[in-house]
Amino acid sequence: MKCFLLLTAVGAGYVLANSSCTQLPAETGPATGAGRYAATSRTTMPDTSGYETAPPRDPNGIARYYLGRQIAHVMGHEGADWLERSGRAKEEGTNLLIKELKLKPTDVVADIGAGTGFFSFQLAQQVPQGRVLAVDIQPEMIAALNQTKAQRNVANVQPVLGRVDDPRLPVDGVDLVLIVDAYHEFDHPREMGRAIRRALRPGTGRLALVEYRAEDADVPIKRIHKMSVAQARKEMAAIGLDFVAVVETLPQQHLLLFRRR
Repeated sequence: MKCFLLLTAVGAGYVLANSSCTQLPAETGPATGAGRYAATSRTTMPDTSGYETAPPRDPNGIARYYLGRQIAHVMGHEGADWLERSGRAKEEGTNLLIKELKLKPTDVVADIGAGTGFFSFQLAQQVPQGRVLAVDIQPEMIAALNQTKAQRNVANVQPVLGRVDDPRLPVDGVDLVLIVDAYHEFDHPREMGRAIRRALRPGTGRLALVEYRAEDADVPIKRIHKMSVAQARKEMAAIGLDFVAVVETLPQQHLLLFRRR
């Protein structure tokens, strides 16, 4: 993900998945163009949108909270090599994840926080008559996506430069939105969520949200880079998505499925 990831998803946010890894590349510094927020004094009340500005409780997060959750820093394009690490498929069970998505050959899929395209090009093989919209907010990631697309001669992957508040997806035109380890880094999760909802096909469009399990203390990831099922459901309900199921077959992550009402 998620670091997509970009997408308007705030960056290609991926987190480390082995016991020796506790720090993301460029974790403690803001990503270029990611729209960081400076720490300010705590406001007396959160605004009606669910946001609150307050000093960071965790130094790996920004001074912005959404529905009680501190938003994490984005992993910048400097960590691109880590996204393609050789052990990632085994650590995250990525083949199993793709299988669980149950894609149809004609589906239009949006990979938010696509980063280098680790998932985008695998998804493209699953939708030979469809297409993959590989969204990221970092121009460096879009350049990497275009380079890989040309090298592999993949016609059905379309890189999309998103914004921090809009992934720039077609309205009512996406069958599945996939966000892997990136949503917790979105600077504007409410605005992004609403834009994603508008992009999903009414009645059938699905969101697949993949985040490290906050409920499991044995998952060796910093707490700010995890999400609980309860928090994810609360945030998706706030933007009008219905909970469908949670799949717990991945080694360390939740796969949460939501549908547009």
